[in-house]
Amino acid sequence: MKITLKRSVIGRPGYQVKTLHALGLKKIGDSREVSDSPAVRGMVNTVKHLLEVEA
Repeated sequence: MKITLKRSVIGRPGYQVKTLHALGLKKIGDSREVSDSPAVRGMVNTVKHLLEVEA
């Protein structure tokens, strides 16, 4: 699945920033192809309000 960071991490709790960095997203507009595993889905669910997800 493809994930894209759409909103800023400024002012977000540390765990959300660390989750985004673990997914490989640092700047607005960064995109990444990630595997569709339960662990990755949990990470995406944690920060879903900041991301755009395409199946």
